[in-house]
Amino acid sequence: MDEIIDIVTKDYKPTGKTALKSEIHTKGYFHNTAHIWLYTTKGEILLAQRSYKKAICPGIWDISVAGHVDAGETIEAAALRETKEELSLTLQESDLKKIGVFDCFQSYDSGIKDNEFHHTYIAELKQDISTLTPQKEEVEAIQLVTFNKFKDLLANSENNDYFVPSNKAYYLQVLKAIQENV
Repeated sequence: MDEIIDIVTKDYKPTGKTALKSEIHTKGYFHNTAHIWLYTTKGEILLAQRSYKKAICPGIWDISVAGHVDAGETIEAAALRETKEELSLTLQESDLKKIGVFDCFQSYDSGIKDNEFHHTYIAELKQDISTLTPQKEEVEAIQLVTFNKFKDLLANSENNDYFVPSNKAYYLQVLKAIQENV
C-alpha cells in the first residue's frame, strides 16, 4: 500500500507537506518511522523476520515491529497501529517507553533513498508469542532470543540473516535500554 506520509526537516520538524511513500523513497525526503522493540521479563527480545516480499532487506531478522508514520498521525498512534497490524498485539500508549530518535540514512540498489528518523520505543511483551498473529505481507516469522543470543547474532550479522550490519550501534543502544528496564 502506498501510504501518504508527512515530510519532515532534518531536525524532525513538520514541513506541512506530504507525499506518497513511493515518492518519499524515490526522492529521499526525511520522514518518521515508529520502531517498537518487545521484550520479556525473562530477558528475551522478540525478533521478527521481514517478509520476503519487502523491497528493503527481505528475509532479515530484525526489530519486533516497525512502520511509517502516516500523514497527520502521531508517532505513538503509529506505534500502536503497527503493533496491532503486524502482530495482532494491542498495546496502550502507557506501555510504550521512548528510548530515542535515531537517524537512518541509507540508499539501496533498488533506488530507494531511505532518510528516516526511527522514533524508538520498548515495551514489555506480557503474553506468549503463540498468541500473536504475524501479518503475512510484513512478517515471515517471529522468535524470542535471549540477550546473549541477541549479542551473538549481532556480532555475526555480516555473515547471517540477522540485523542490518550497518545499524550495529543502534541495536546496541536498544539492547542497553531494554536491559536497563528488565
